[in-house]
Amino acid sequence: MRGDSAPDGTAHPAAHVENVLSIDAMGGDQGPVAVIDGIAAIRRTRPGLRFILHGREAELAPLVAARGLSDCVTLRHAEEVVTMHDKPSTVMRRGKDTSMWSAIESVRAHEAAVAVSCGNTGALMAVSMLRLRKIPGVNRPAIASFWPSRNPAGFNVMLDMGADVKAEARDLLTYALMGTSYARNALGLSRPRVGLLNVGTEEHKGNAELKSAHEMMTAAQEAGDFDFVGFVEGNDLPSDRVDVIVTDGFTGNVALKTAEGTAKFAAELMREALTANPLAKLGALLAMGPLKRLKHKIDPRRSNGGVFLGLNGTVVKSHGGADATSVAAALDLAARLAGLGFAEKLAARVASASASGQDGAPQEDGSESAK
Repeated sequence: MRGDSAPDGTAHPAAHVENVLSIDAMGGDQGPVAVIDGIAAIRRTRPGLRFILHGREAELAPLVAARGLSDCVTLRHAEEVVTMHDKPSTVMRRGKDTSMWSAIESVRAHEAAVAVSCGNTGALMAVSMLRLRKIPGVNRPAIASFWPSRNPAGFNVMLDMGADVKAEARDLLTYALMGTSYARNALGLSRPRVGLLNVGTEEHKGNAELKSAHEMMTAAQEAGDFDFVGFVEGNDLPSDRVDVIVTDGFTGNVALKTAEGTAKFAAELMREALTANPLAKLGALLAMGPLKRLKHKIDPRRSNGGVFLGLNGTVVKSHGGADATSVAAALDLAARLAGLGFAEKLAARVASASASGQDGAPQEDGSESAK
């Protein structure tokens, strides 16, 4: 079975590309079962979606058939798998037969609107850059992720989360423009507030690159259609002071992993405290409703999915250890971005607003913004 046939050998009806997601089924720590269960979950809420599933056909076909997904899944055989230990350079040279490469190729060939993978982040970014290429005006692509916050939408956007450990002032400005477009489309914010992560909020603090980026963002906010709030600190990440937090990939990735570890540690401490003795267990039982709401709000699976920004195509990186719930969240994000035509809007935003001195920048619907 190859190409556009379903697991039962029948051909799928034609589907609009914006309704098609390309999925690397083999890259995650939990294997294809979690990925296909995630597809089954999102299928219940988004019945119009279609999926191109890349990986070892002999493993995938029975799983797809057992979950009744044959009508919406196209299998694309790929024998090799990118592991978490593979070097990006090796994958770029020898990865053409992998499920990850195949998933990106479907976006490149305009068979699907968005690619989703739980695989090796470095390799996924390397293959995505090689096959999709950077959009004009972008020197370094970035990974943008949702950060739980006190804002009405429940999240802030933070980038870069680890695509590149370095970032010059011009790159940070580009991140601000791309993050603005992402927040506008994914969170429905008409004019996002952008902050630049620093060791303090005073304008004299920080290194030369941050100070230069501060000046550029101040000058670019009208053309870029965002409000620049200046420097922000680490304690602003979950606050309602800002919508988009800009930083380099080294700092962003350290912050992300620190937050994940702290959240896990706090959850373990709370579990121990609430089960320490019969009285504590009774208190936990009485507080079950609020505790469930708290767990739901801080559940990292709800915000699973980092988006690669700055490429000629949209790629969503799901967490390597994602379970079915996490995969479904990443697929839901991918479907929303696909339906919005996000890749095209992002390219237009960067092209029009990267020159900060212009009078007006085309909006993502093609109209002009007033100065």
